[in-house]
Amino acid sequence: MPSPESKPPSKLQLPMSCDPPGPGNPAKQLVWIVFGSTGHMGRSLVRSCLNQGDLVVAVGRVFENTLASMQGWHENCLGLLCDVRARESVSEVISTSLSHFGRIDVIANCSGYGVIGACEDQDEHEIRNQFETNFMGTLHIIQLSLPYFREQGAGRYLIFSSTSGALGVPGLGPYCATKYAVEGLIEAMLYEVDAFNIKATLVEPGLVRRDEPDWDSNPLPTWGHFLIKPASEPYAQATSPALHAKRMVQWLGDKQPTSAVKCAELVWQLGHCSYPPLRLLLGSYAIESIRDRLRSIIEELEDWKHLHFPVAPDANLGEDKDEDNEDGRMDTAVNTKRPRNESRVSGFRRDQM
Repeated sequence: MPSPESKPPSKLQLPMSCDPPGPGNPAKQLVWIVFGSTGHMGRSLVRSCLNQGDLVVAVGRVFENTLASMQGWHENCLGLLCDVRARESVSEVISTSLSHFGRIDVIANCSGYGVIGACEDQDEHEIRNQFETNFMGTLHIIQLSLPYFREQGAGRYLIFSSTSGALGVPGLGPYCATKYAVEGLIEAMLYEVDAFNIKATLVEPGLVRRDEPDWDSNPLPTWGHFLIKPASEPYAQATSPALHAKRMVQWLGDKQPTSAVKCAELVWQLGHCSYPPLRLLLGSYAIESIRDRLRSIIEELEDWKHLHFPVAPDANLGEDKDEDNEDGRMDTAVNTKRPRNESRVSGFRRDQM
């Protein structure tokens, strides 16, 4: 990885309510551990932190990197390897980081693994591997670093989730399940550790492209942390919903709409701001798809709330008589909503997938 080059200050900035770093709030030098630093989002985050003068422990994957390949990135960068599925491997990274830099301020987990394929088609090994990497890996990182953060009286976690942590995406069922689990873990943990001045944010990027200037000399697979599994016969039709995620990959190629460089700059600010949010959504796809999902949940709640909040016996229903149909029955909210076959899945109508 080439040495970072100086860049002009970013025009993107977190809201002032977060108290982000800036002229009136100069950033202090922090020590970061970035797990999954060889993925395209991890690389951009490492580079952004080094550009801003922070100290970084860049952690690669034991099964696709060598210790030699992690060296020489920058004078302020320590390169290590880790398998987040193994608790002892995570522990070694934390202890080595403390020995080298003397402290840890921010831990970012960019590591992840997913299988693209129908829920029925994914075998037990593939499903367990996704949970071991995405959920247990996150849990190992948190459990092994929390004692240090508590003793220090401060610490910050930046946990990369996904829009799949808020959506049920056809073709990514088990992967979505792991991200839902991570989201529940972090949200619950925040209540437990707030008294220790420990903060955490779930970073939810949507369709991020690789746009560092040297990607040509540092190639990475477009969807490097995903395995695309061939569909079995029941799910092999070209229009099968189970192939939605695969179609997305083929359609987008390397033209994802969200910049990894700009995401990394905002995540760097997130590590330095005073009041981080619980969730940071990055990119228009993340905003639109999750907002649409939440809207559909609210609509469904409104459709069925009459089961739990019945109309009072003495309520005046006279004003509703003109809404009776020709059979004398009331039209319910269910009949006035949009057709169910147009409900949204991951930002797309089912008839568009």
